Amino acid sequence: MATNGGELFTVSESLSGDHALDTKISEWLTFDKNPTTNAAIKNLVINKEYKSLEKHLLNRLTFGTAGIRGKMGPGYCAMNDLVIIQTSQGLAQYLLSYDPECKQNGVVIGYDGRHNSERFAQRAAVAFLQKNIRVYLFSRMVPTPFVAFGVKLLGATAGIVITASHNPKDDNGYKVYFSNGAQIKSPHDENIQKCIEENLTPWDDAWNTQLIANCSDPFEQVFNSYYEDLKLRIFDKSLISNSDLRITHTSLHGVGHTFVTEAFKVLNFKHIFPVEEQKEPHPDFPTVTFPNPEEGKGVLDLSIKTANLTNSSLIVANDPDVDRLAVAERQEDGNFRIFTGNEVGALLGWWLWFTFQSKNPDKPASDCYMIASAVSSKILAAIARKEGFNFIETLTGFKWMGNKSDELIKNGKIVLFAYEEAIGYMCGSKVLDKDGITAAVEISQLAAYLKATKNATLAEHLLEIYKMYGYHYTIASYFLCYDPNTTKSIFDRLSNYEGPNSYPKAVENYKITRVRDLTRGFDSGTADHKPELPSSSSSFMLTFYFENGVTLTIRASGTEPKIKYYSEMIASPEENDWSQIENTLRDMIEVVIKEFLQPEQNGLLSKSD
Repeated sequence: MATNGGELFTVSESLSGDHALDTKISEWLTFDKNPTTNAAIKNLVINKEYKSLEKHLLNRLTFGTAGIRGKMGPGYCAMNDLVIIQTSQGLAQYLLSYDPECKQNGVVIGYDGRHNSERFAQRAAVAFLQKNIRVYLFSRMVPTPFVAFGVKLLGATAGIVITASHNPKDDNGYKVYFSNGAQIKSPHDENIQKCIEENLTPWDDAWNTQLIANCSDPFEQVFNSYYEDLKLRIFDKSLISNSDLRITHTSLHGVGHTFVTEAFKVLNFKHIFPVEEQKEPHPDFPTVTFPNPEEGKGVLDLSIKTANLTNSSLIVANDPDVDRLAVAERQEDGNFRIFTGNEVGALLGWWLWFTFQSKNPDKPASDCYMIASAVSSKILAAIARKEGFNFIETLTGFKWMGNKSDELIKNGKIVLFAYEEAIGYMCGSKVLDKDGITAAVEISQLAAYLKATKNATLAEHLLEIYKMYGYHYTIASYFLCYDPNTTKSIFDRLSNYEGPNSYPKAVENYKITRVRDLTRGFDSGTADHKPELPSSSSSFMLTFYFENGVTLTIRASGTEPKIKYYSEMIASPEENDWSQIENTLRDMIEVVIKEFLQPEQNGLLSKSD
């Protein structure tokens, strides 16, 4: 028998016959005090919808890449009050066991503008307060980078932000930073998951949000300090003050408008035009189907319309939690070119090296580092080879780049830039995560500098970068795959291609000379056949190196139902026929998709479907 808001509900009247399921039904109806999600499970029991109950209650969101993320709804498989409480209790217990000083150091908690985000943040805060852990709870919605920044600024043990970034409106998430301000990584995630499972019963005051009166509000301190640091990024005050560069900005119904506008104000940019229809936070993202500026056209239609009305030459677009940045620029024909994440990475990498050298002529290049993910362009590696600074490749995701940056900084090194092709950029090291605010002002400074000193555009300068360091042509996209078993079978087939533990040796006429499988921990190109990058049997990532120099990686997303592919072909600075490279790579992608992913047979949906 379970209690629901004072009403007694007899589970035994509708027993499923499955002891594990019956236990979870009773447990949910006892634990969950949210009337909406409790009633949803109760109705499934009354209607004997046991298959649905199994889906909702026998599968739990697993604490993994930076935390948990999923659709909002009832049950342990979704984002809801009870799951937030249980997750926070587990994290609190883990922090106490790992660092007893967390009581004094505290945790920083922020949230975005999605449905339920503020309430989820309050539920999380209550869990820590019950263990006498200090809580810094933002009093208003903030960009995700503010939480990462706030952890370091306040000397907190951890940070939490309630956000699902650029996911659809029905999703939400729980993202965790550790004391260094970087996303958590193994073994913390596995240990936190274990503590969650050991603390599923809500503590006595778990639902008492009146306790949040005991939280501190870090907003003013974090806000002021963040923008004071941002002033240090100004390259040339007079250049910006005198610039006639006109910039359109969109926050895509997220939280970015206020904070990016303030950043432009701090740098003294004078001609900034928001997309009025999208500048206020709205949890339903009413003007876009999918609030991800990486998708380009469609998502940026209103930005282009605003840019045309205001005669802007540059568009900067943030995702709803302001950790990513998309960039578009008006070309000679009047149309806007939307740059890829790799192209923006090349531009920012060049700019941050140029500005660092200009301000620090006596600092040795050997002390400086730039970082990119394994699936991003190797343009930074090319720049590093010529300029003398260091380049490091990590696994995909800023949990790897942020923690590697922290390690380098602790060893006295200077981290200038890190990026991943999915429009995530870390400019400097004040925020050890991607930050769409600093990225927006840095790309705008570059555009203003090019216009004032060379009467050049970003697109023209990108060509100059390629001429200096070699043409890097990339093609990246994805297929939607909603069945995890299909995803597994695709990767299993490629790693047992001609029998057990064998990989493809060629695709049509394109010979493969090396294979790196980070799922199985195999690399045919190393002496011991073990990859230099960490491997994980719980993720899927295969890289093929072709005889003609093409590198192609196929991986399953850790946060979305996608199978992604990334490819690159590089020409030396002396080569002039770039069209041949482009044609070759496009042809290779076509045959590789057909043979390796087999979209029709596997029921995969392309990006354009």
